[in-house]
Amino acid sequence: MPLPFLGRLNITEYVALVGSFVLVGLEAFIRVMTLALPSSLLNLFYRASRRLFNRLTSPAQKEAEQRRKSISSSIRNASDFVDLCAMFGYTAEEHVVQTKDGYLLGIHRLAWRKGEEDMKVNSGPASIKKRVVYLHHGLLMNSEVWISLTDARRCLPFVLVEQGFDVWLGNNRGNKYSKKSIHCSPTSTQFWNFSIDQFAFHDIPDSINYILDFTRQPSLSYIGFSQGTAQAFASLSVHPKLNDQVNVFIALAPAMSVPGLNNGIVDALIKASPQVLFLLFGRRSILSSATMWQSILYPPLFIKVIDMGNNFLFGWKSKNISVSQKLAAYPHLYSFTSTKSVVHWFQIIRNKSFQMYDDDVQTPLLGGSNKYTKVAKYPTRNIRTPIVVVYGGSDSLVDIKVMLKELPSRTVATEIPHYEHLDFLWARDVDTQVFRHIFDALENFTNADNPLEEYESYQRARSASLSASALFKR
Repeated sequence: MPLPFLGRLNITEYVALVGSFVLVGLEAFIRVMTLALPSSLLNLFYRASRRLFNRLTSPAQKEAEQRRKSISSSIRNASDFVDLCAMFGYTAEEHVVQTKDGYLLGIHRLAWRKGEEDMKVNSGPASIKKRVVYLHHGLLMNSEVWISLTDARRCLPFVLVEQGFDVWLGNNRGNKYSKKSIHCSPTSTQFWNFSIDQFAFHDIPDSINYILDFTRQPSLSYIGFSQGTAQAFASLSVHPKLNDQVNVFIALAPAMSVPGLNNGIVDALIKASPQVLFLLFGRRSILSSATMWQSILYPPLFIKVIDMGNNFLFGWKSKNISVSQKLAAYPHLYSFTSTKSVVHWFQIIRNKSFQMYDDDVQTPLLGGSNKYTKVAKYPTRNIRTPIVVVYGGSDSLVDIKVMLKELPSRTVATEIPHYEHLDFLWARDVDTQVFRHIFDALENFTNADNPLEEYESYQRARSASLSASALFKR
């Protein structure tokens, strides 16, 4: 009987594995040293990284960086969601949702246009009635990514509020706003024992139920980004009632059929055995030292490190996002999640199946298959909620042909050819390229008397529009 890994990896993959252990060990050592060092020494490291950056950049680049600094520093340094909203003149509410399995999720609400702060919204007979929309973030993120923009016109939650919506933003268990459970401490491995399954079976439906109970509305519109779309695909497929509570699902940069990573060695290593991530990062939160690197690196150097990492893993060039936007938003990019949830993604990639978490790790390692067990796929073709997909033609994480085969035939898909993954949050022209598709879908479905009829009408209108556009380009 072969031992785990032996015979399954080639020499380059073994080199990558050993190198990964060395890097993770070095990172852990630096993290421990950082926690033990005085703040004066940390400031010394920060100043050293700033000098290194200045030495490697031209005078013109330094001057441009100084201009950008004044625009983005306040956003970068904002402490939380409420603080970010206040910078733009909006009042945000904080709510706590207890899931059925005991996690406490922090969610946020933006219900008032500027000047409406004293008015009651969706809170009784005498209150203003507004349509409800719910936004959910991606992997390793929290609700701040939606509002970490350098101007309000490109900030989707603020634009939705000004258009008269009651806007709610969710957070996954384990992230910055949801690091509590009534059963266990976040220092325990039990707290972090969750995958996409728990997001789908608890976090999404329980958050939506809370919002609809609070606002006394029969349904809401769901806008997801990246993993926030995967969680909705999964949740809608296993909760029939949820399909009546979500009047339209708008999937931005959808994640369901991920081809793999851009770097061949890393991709082959993870596909060979997704559970290797447990060996690298343990069974609690993954990449927990990211905030440490942010604290000791000069911001322009920090965004270069992020861009290099994204290019190495996913092949993204990040040319559609301005440097000032990166300086503002990248510090809000990372939030905590479990290693298990990332392992779940690599199981999905390895098996080319949008499936539930596979707890039986022995079978793949032994190189065989068990005909008596089968990991359940999420039955996404059963979704009844209208689905509108907007994806980037340059997004390496989206295989749209495979995805559409697994979704209902009525799904409407629109491509933005030059867009990569993060562009759907922070691109220079996100307001003109993406928002129009969002508001088109919201107007078509949130006021519809007959959703199915409206769905078919919307499909015909979109097909006619795309055909006309293609003809014009010729």
